[in-house]
Amino acid sequence: MIIIGADYHPGFQQIAFVDTDTGEFQERRLQQREQAEKFYRDLAAQGMPVRVGMEASGQARWFERLLSELHFELWIGDAAKIRTKRVRKQKTDRQDAQLILQLLLEDRFPKIWVPSWENRDLRQLLWHRHRMVQARTRIMNQLQAVALNEGLRCKKRLWREAGREQLESFRLAPWASRRRLDLLELIDRLNPTITELSQAIEQEVEKCPEARRLMTHPGVGALTALAFVLIIGRADRFQCGKQIASYLGLVPLEDSSGSRRRLGHITKQGNSLLRFLLVEAAQVTVRSDPEWRSKYFHLAMRRGRKIAKVAMARKLAVRMYWMWRKGWDYEQLKKFGSHAGQPGHRDGVQSNTE
Repeated sequence: MIIIGADYHPGFQQIAFVDTDTGEFQERRLQQREQAEKFYRDLAAQGMPVRVGMEASGQARWFERLLSELHFELWIGDAAKIRTKRVRKQKTDRQDAQLILQLLLEDRFPKIWVPSWENRDLRQLLWHRHRMVQARTRIMNQLQAVALNEGLRCKKRLWREAGREQLESFRLAPWASRRRLDLLELIDRLNPTITELSQAIEQEVEKCPEARRLMTHPGVGALTALAFVLIIGRADRFQCGKQIASYLGLVPLEDSSGSRRRLGHITKQGNSLLRFLLVEAAQVTVRSDPEWRSKYFHLAMRRGRKIAKVAMARKLAVRMYWMWRKGWDYEQLKKFGSHAGQPGHRDGVQSNTE
């Protein structure tokens, strides 16, 4: 078997590899993409099993597809944990490749979970719709500014038929009129695209029983439910709700020592799209659920609205995690999960006779 430690860069990769049968050790620097592809295809032609280890990188999709096509085993490691295992103060590409190879040989490589290709492709659907909605929102804000400059303040009514007629009826200077026309045309092109993407998301949710179960929670729609399932991947990856909150970057930074404890803003280390969707969904839940509304206003009075929104988003993420892990819908969550620790219920579970 050939074991390869690869220090991957967008323009090249430095590799160190060992043939475990003969003990032969070699190092090479491969330029992306032609030279690297030729090297790995030549290895595949030899018919030997190959294992490649590399740090997590965001610019290696083509490389992962190549190794999958060649039926090579690819291990992707936690870059932060690999960094902690470095002993020398000097850092070069050669030493990084040698370190990855050493961790692979000693069975100390910090391998991480990697989503499937289908999962990644569906994430692109979510990101594409999100970016299209952001673009439309920016355009709508510009048109609202045009209307306000002409003395028209009708907020959402501007996008109804009567509001648009008023917006188009204003007599503007030539370039201002051209800007208004172009922005309206962009909105007309974006609306059908966003509608099509939203329908595609709803179709994917119909194929996913976990997402449909999460949608039973107030405030959680198809987009938030599908994003949660795709980005979390598997519920058994996490042991508790605290790990979910940490994974999504919804826990505060902490710099404590001795008797001093200092907490900062949230870490924002997780997926930014899912964190945004959870905050939005939590605000919808606050408007529809009296218990959540009471909790939100209590937090807002003590800590401010921004912190209260994040706190409710974290609570929603933990609830969705337990719904998924236990296989519960919202009614089962209220029956079993929301009574934990309350007096009058044995073991925190509501009696079925009530």
